[in-house]
Amino acid sequence: MKIGIIIQREYLTRVKKRSFLLITFLAPLFFAALMFLPTLLIKNSEKFDEKRTIAVCDESTVFINRFENTDFNTFIYIDNDIDDAKNLVREGVYDGVLYIPGTMLNLPTNAEIYSKKQIPMTVTAHIRSTMKQVLEHQKLLASGIDPDIVKASATTINVQTIRMSEEEGKDKKSYGELEFLLGMFLCVIIYFVILLFGQQVMRGVIEEKTNRIIEVIVSSVKPFELMMGKIIGIALVGLTQFLLWAVLTIAISTVASSFLPTQDVFSTGTVMNQQITELQTHPVNNESLQQVFEVVNSINFKGILWCFLLYFIGGYFLYSAMFAAIGAAVDNDTDTQQLVMPITLLLIIPMICSGLIANAPDSSLSIWMSMIPFTSPAAMMLRIPYGVPIWQIAVSVVVLYITFIIFTWLASKVYRTGILMYGKKVSWKEIFKWIKY
Repeated sequence: MKIGIIIQREYLTRVKKRSFLLITFLAPLFFAALMFLPTLLIKNSEKFDEKRTIAVCDESTVFINRFENTDFNTFIYIDNDIDDAKNLVREGVYDGVLYIPGTMLNLPTNAEIYSKKQIPMTVTAHIRSTMKQVLEHQKLLASGIDPDIVKASATTINVQTIRMSEEEGKDKKSYGELEFLLGMFLCVIIYFVILLFGQQVMRGVIEEKTNRIIEVIVSSVKPFELMMGKIIGIALVGLTQFLLWAVLTIAISTVASSFLPTQDVFSTGTVMNQQITELQTHPVNNESLQQVFEVVNSINFKGILWCFLLYFIGGYFLYSAMFAAIGAAVDNDTDTQQLVMPITLLLIIPMICSGLIANAPDSSLSIWMSMIPFTSPAAMMLRIPYGVPIWQIAVSVVVLYITFIIFTWLASKVYRTGILMYGKKVSWKEIFKWIKY
């Protein structure tokens, strides 16, 4: 009963804060801006870029008429000396001059661009790519090799991974790159959310300790009940915020997409409709649509979602208990830095080992990291898209939640002593002493 009252208090106190309302309603606008701003910038790129004329002073004569003009860049080939060409740039006749020095024996591989303004990286990349293609073409001809034959000999090799099932006829194709990206995405979400809301628990405890409210609360509530109520209450705040973010982001994106042109390449729905229409119009490409469906069907999104919720909540509970203990032991945010660092490192370890886990999700290292409760929320998210035995998930989840209860109990013992300690810097050694009391 008391835990329920504490949960209600923690939830309503934070939900009614002005900062909560601002972040909740402004964040979807930010997410929507990330989705549509690149589109608007590209559509209005002419307003941000300017047309320029670049003189080409090619002493080697290898690249004459080789650079293609673009919407913003016009290449003009001149016979002037490089010093005269630079003077023309200073006088404003040209925006820049591309100087390619001549060589006696070898093909020219160096070039210089002179301009009064900074030349965009896209221009230098275009020049570099063109020179590379021309020189490769010339070298092949000099070796007596037809470049068209080399181009035609380029072959794409597809190696399909198929995960075998114990039951015959239920083998399933596996797409390692997509599974790694999905696992890494979920791992990053868990990392940032635990870090964000776990520190909110810590700051909430510090605030109550500073205001001396905690002394009144502890006199009528057991430390364990207070800890449990605080953690669950703030967890509900986080879930509420995420739900509102998802709903508002979808709503804002839907409204914003209605004001964009139908040919907008960044509109997911429009692109999918165009692709489906094209595939229906050209039956030859139906194989591509079938491959897309195979990729989507190869991933068990429903199972991944349920596992994500289990590890998301369990990981948040576990780390929130540790953050709350730190909040009870210190007086201000400044003193938390040295105590928070070890906890943060525990969260970072799976991300550092993400390449190893993705490369060998069934290795002993990957299995142990997905069983240890401090690393299991992130490590298991990296493994699950590849397929994990049910017994491993069950054991990992049970260990995670049991560890959460144990650490909540230990943190409550730190609470009991730490909340009444003021004006003293606390170390990990002293916190362990409080646990032994």
